[in-house]
Amino acid sequence: MQKVIAYPLSFIYYLLFGSTLVIFHVIQWLCFNLFGCKAHKKSVDALCFFLVANTYILGTRYKISGLNRIPPDVPLIIATNHQSLYDVTTIGWFLRKVYPKFISKIELGKGIPSISYNLNHGGSALIDRKDPKQSLSAIKNIAQCIETNRHAVVIFPEGTRSRTGKPKPFAENGLKILCKYAPSAYVIPVTINNSWKMTRWGSFPLGIGTKFELMTHDPIPVKDTSFSEIFEKTEQAVIQAVN
Repeated sequence: MQKVIAYPLSFIYYLLFGSTLVIFHVIQWLCFNLFGCKAHKKSVDALCFFLVANTYILGTRYKISGLNRIPPDVPLIIATNHQSLYDVTTIGWFLRKVYPKFISKIELGKGIPSISYNLNHGGSALIDRKDPKQSLSAIKNIAQCIETNRHAVVIFPEGTRSRTGKPKPFAENGLKILCKYAPSAYVIPVTINNSWKMTRWGSFPLGIGTKFELMTHDPIPVKDTSFSEIFEKTEQAVIQAVN
């Protein structure tokens, strides 16, 4: 019965989702080209708000905890598990105050209204997984950027998303480069729960009634901690809180 109800709701959701992307592609272009980066950031915040709001059509509810643990006015490396594309918009909205940038696969940099534009003009890093040299260079550049501007970068150390919610082993390289070139940063472990249920039946219909949880854990100072300890603490904090 739930899946039957999901069909019309998913149809309505995709109408809203597609319209939001098209409208905000134009808004982003105008903000970036006429008013600069700060205006573009505001437009992206609004985009993320509407993308999150659209999911309420599906009965999605959000539980956000631990944001008070995030230290202010310092570079941040947000390391989180990855369950669906909805992770990105949720982080983009609820963590908007820390100016989150994303490390994303290069394929997303073309052809997707709003999303591709933001990835190319909003300071995120596009990496080619088939080209390790390019990937490491892009991660180094974004680390230096957050170090200078005291912004945040989001990395998914699992690499690819888990379609069942079960965590995959973390990879070291990306996180290690970020820590090396953003030495004054704090690593913020974040756990996402139930996001995978949004796509439990694939892209259509979408899952309904999902209770999406985003949990922020205690920050880890890069300059006072060895990388091996950072990596171990981060992976344990994230994975142990996965339902």
